[in-house]
Amino acid sequence: MSPIGGVIVPADAFGATELVDYVQRLESLGYDSVWIPDMFGREIYVTCAHLLANTTTIKVASGIAHVYGRDAIASAQAARTLSELSGGRFIHGVGISHPPAAELRGLTWEPPIAKMRTYLVEMQAAMSGGLLHTPADPPPVPIYVAAHGPQMMQVAADLADGANTYMQLPDHTRAARATLGPDKALSVVLPCVLTTDPAAARAVGRRALSIYLPLPAYQRQWAAQGFDESDWAGRGSDRLIDAFVAWGDRDAVVARAAEHVDAGATQVQLSVNNADRGGGPPWELLEALAPS
Repeated sequence: MSPIGGVIVPADAFGATELVDYVQRLESLGYDSVWIPDMFGREIYVTCAHLLANTTTIKVASGIAHVYGRDAIASAQAARTLSELSGGRFIHGVGISHPPAAELRGLTWEPPIAKMRTYLVEMQAAMSGGLLHTPADPPPVPIYVAAHGPQMMQVAADLADGANTYMQLPDHTRAARATLGPDKALSVVLPCVLTTDPAAARAVGRRALSIYLPLPAYQRQWAAQGFDESDWAGRGSDRLIDAFVAWGDRDAVVARAAEHVDAGATQVQLSVNNADRGGGPPWELLEALAPS
């Protein structure tokens, strides 16, 4: 059984027709799910609806809808609607994001653990307490919490169906599984590139990690895993890039994914990168790693 389940899809990088074609091709390759980031381009739930309407079997996930983008009731309403209209193919990923996500909307950043607990309780109360209704009750919507630190992972264990992690080592996956227990899902996102050229791989890795290098939340995680300021200063050290970006031939990337599954991940979701910066979607990689 392949350790690889789904793909993170940078929806804002595609035209409307290109995006549908891309996801339909992933579906034909046997990928279980696509995960749509919540950025400042297309609205995440609207994008998920469009993709669900244009596919038949692949699951579509908000990966991750951040809690400052809409209130808990609006988020629950979107998830419930998407589940009903797709026959249960929507996965509801939610996360705290980072202070700029709140500040850019004129909102006050709140203590993350308390914020997420309150948000999940309010969202689940809206979905189960009769406030929201549709002509037919939708299938249950699985909720995944973006969690890295142990306290947020405990929130996922207490109040969600699973957790979603990004750019973490197998030891982190092992610790996450211990916190979640045996019955919760654990989805691990793995940045990857299909090339055996170290210089090319690290150039891709630096592009992929560049927006995360200055973020204190990631710096704290890296420091806890044995890295220091010299690793995330500037464009990032080779040591950091090699630790968090899987590169090499097909077997090397699959082996990196399998390390996370062996450590307790339910599935690995790929964040795919093209070794050729102007080469378009990395279909050679996606076809090589396809589960089917």
